[in-house]
Amino acid sequence: MTPEMVLDIGRDALWVIALLSAPMLLSALAIGLFVGMIQAATQIQEMTLTFIPKLIVLALALLIAGPWMLAVLTDFTTNLIVSIPELIGQS
Repeated sequence: MTPEMVLDIGRDALWVIALLSAPMLLSALAIGLFVGMIQAATQIQEMTLTFIPKLIVLALALLIAGPWMLAVLTDFTTNLIVSIPELIGQS
């Protein structure tokens, strides 16, 4: 296994992590921004007000994007396991 192979696996793993975290992070960011604008407009500065909408949106994002996230993770893992002979030099 060469250092380039290790870097390629690491880069691919980081890309998969970014893909898997993006739906939840972006939905939390969007709802946080929306609730923040509502709070600024109404001058309601209750800190716990953001938690319930974020939890609901995160649950919806996980419900909607969950099958896709599982497919991405399964594909990455399958490709990694299939490439083990090539990685250890027995291809």
